[in-house]
Amino acid sequence: MAFSLALYNAAALKQKVTRIQFYMHDIVGGPHPTAVRIAGRSNFTGQDPFEAMFGSISVMDNPLTVAPNINSTLVGRGQGIYGMSSQEEFSLLMALTYAFTAGPYNGSTFSVLGRNPVMNEEREMPIVGGTGKFRLARGYCLARTYSMDEMNAVIGYNVTLLHY
Repeated sequence: MAFSLALYNAAALKQKVTRIQFYMHDIVGGPHPTAVRIAGRSNFTGQDPFEAMFGSISVMDNPLTVAPNINSTLVGRGQGIYGMSSQEEFSLLMALTYAFTAGPYNGSTFSVLGRNPVMNEEREMPIVGGTGKFRLARGYCLARTYSMDEMNAVIGYNVTLLHY
């Protein structure tokens, strides 16, 4: 049996704080959607729209940009799933990874798992991990809907990450 002993320099384990702002474009309509419903209720006959959407699951591959305009600089993708998790309000359970493909965080990711009550002005969601420059990340992101056109939305994110 072999044992390994690793000694770490205290400076090497010093936590860093990174703050990032970006915009995610959730496009559910039109010829090139970035979020697609993959499961849901097909036998619902009631009138309540929240009850009708309850249980729906969508997969997303949304562009992340530096500004609200979809044609601004692309810095990554928001990839994952979200499910309609409430029968009483427009609330999602989000499980997604923000993958950066350009800029200083190119190749790095962080993941979010949490509740997103969409109609609240500001929503806070936990960061549960990361890779690359965000290895062992934890923290939170604050989401605000910048604009909404029917079900297509632009969401602004202010992110605070603690990582090594």
